[in-house]
Formats: sequence, structure tokens, C-alpha cells
Amino acid sequence: MNFSINQPRTTPALEKYPLHLALFLMTVLTTLWAGAFWAGQGTLLSGLPYSFCLLLFLSVHEFGHYFTALHHRVRATLPYYIPVPPLPMFLSLGTMGAVIKIKERIPNTNTLFDIGIAGPLSGFAVCAGVLVYGFLHLPPADFIYTVHPEYLTQGYGQTPVPQGTLSLGKNLLWIALEYFIAPKNLPPMSEMYHYPFLFAGWLGSLITALNLLPVGQLDGGHITYAMFGRKGHANAARAFLLFIVLLGFPAFLELLFSLFKPDAVVLIPPVLLHWSWSGWMLWAFVLSRLIGLNHPPTWHDHPLTAQRTLLGWLAIVIFVLTFTPVPFGMT
Repeated sequence: MNFSINQPRTTPALEKYPLHLALFLMTVLTTLWAGAFWAGQGTLLSGLPYSFCLLLFLSVHEFGHYFTALHHRVRATLPYYIPVPPLPMFLSLGTMGAVIKIKERIPNTNTLFDIGIAGPLSGFAVCAGVLVYGFLHLPPADFIYTVHPEYLTQGYGQTPVPQGTLSLGKNLLWIALEYFIAPKNLPPMSEMYHYPFLFAGWLGSLITALNLLPVGQLDGGHITYAMFGRKGHANAARAFLLFIVLLGFPAFLELLFSLFKPDAVVLIPPVLLHWSWSGWMLWAFVLSRLIGLNHPPTWHDHPLTAQRTLLGWLAIVIFVLTFTPVPFGMT
């Protein structure tokens, strides 16, 4: 998760350079570990493409915020990378992202907008580039046999995908790139996490969308507040919270039924389940209770310049392109 936290003006403190460096090095290690796991190989070096691409995306995103804050003479910390070692029963990505901390109230809405939008725009350029590279440089079709040697005897594509297999969802950016530049023998989404450039690019687009949610002090919240003011931001935050609750409720209901009343699962229309992900219910809780829906004012709220307003609409387009209604699914 990448978002800035505004706080009242405080006494300047020395940067915690050893802590930032240690967290970064730990995140390098955990993402190498995760990349090797998804690649199905036995050495950390096999996780290098995944680790490099994901850390490049996170770093460009966070330093976009950081250098823009410096440009506006707003005090901010260096990025805090968040390493996560592989854990049983969890999706092992190697990291929970990175975050910088804004150490004083933002002076005005132009500055708020510039800091908020710098990360998503720069990060999106990286993840889109990684996806294009991944689509244009897919390994040979027999690469999948190095990960799943059992396909040599069973026949790749000849047997059903095992129940409980993780499958990644598609967003509009993925669909467009898949249509225009991907080869015809593109692997299914249930195998895509074995392809490090595509997987890292897909994660980058997902993280971009999550950061652009128009809620609280997420990047999208900064942008929405600067573009539409306090009332417009409040309306957008509550409308989006309702949207993700509706999006997540059918799958959440299915989960409850499967635990306590399995026979009732058939009552939920399949089309609703197809377009639902129960994780949005958790996100609704996090956004409403932990992050908060509201956004604090700047020292001087004022309308944005025309150029910034245009960039704001570009950010909204990027959000639409990268938002994935069902990010993860199980076959």
C-alpha cells in the first residue's frame, strides 16, 4: 500500500538512513524469494526479473512522491519498504509495498495535487512498460514444462485446471495489450504468475489502481480532494465505498454460505459471483475504519490550474484502465 500521511508541522528530524536501507535490502531478499517461488525454480537468482521489476515500480512510484515534495519544499521521509517473507496460506508477493510520510500539512491544493499524482503517473509508466516487454518477450511455449513437468505426461491444456488453482483477473489495460500485441499462444491467467515480467506488471497495475481509489489520504484521495474540493471528495469516497461493498458482497455471501449453510450457495446468481471478489469487503473495512474516508484540508484550498485538472482526468482514466473487479480467483 502506498499512501502519504499528513501530520501537523513538527521539529525536523534526521533521516533514518540505516532503517530505510535495511528495509530495502530485506525487501530485495523477500521479493527474490517470492520470485523464485513463482518461477518454480530452486535458486534466488531465478527470482531476479520479478524482484527487479516490482522494486523498480515501487521505487519510481514512491520517489515520484518524494522528489515532488522536495520540489515544493514539503518535508517528507524517504520510502519505507515493507518486506514480507513467504507465509503459509498467504499470497507470497515478497512485499506489502512502500510508503513515504509527509511530515507537515500540505500548503495548498496545487502542491497536494502534484505530490499525490506524481507517484501513480510515474509508476503507471513503469508497469505499462513492463507489461509491454513481458508480452513481447514471452518464453517459448515449452517453458511451462519446466514449472509443471507433469504436463509432459498429462498433456498441457488436455486436462482440466486443478480445483483451487489461483487465477489472476484482467483489467482493461491487460485486455487491450493482450488484444493488440500479445501472441496467440498466451498462457491462461491460471499460469500467468509463472511469467515474472507479466506478473510484476500486473501487480504494478493493481497497486496503481488501489492507490488511485478516491478515498481518504490515498493518492486518489489527494487528487480527488484537489480537483473537486472537500464535498466532492467526501461524496466520491462514500460512493466508491458503496461500490466495492456491492462488488464484494456476493462472493462474501458465498463464503459465509459455504461455511455455515452450503446448500444455500445455489441461491446466489452465478453472474453475480463471476463479477465479485470477497476481498473488497476487507478493503471496505480497511478504508472506512483504518485509513478513513475523509481528507484533511490544506493550509489554502483553491481551484486547480487547467493543466493540473487535465492531468487529474488522465489519472482517472488510468484508474479505469488498471482497476480489476476480481483481482484473484480460484478455479
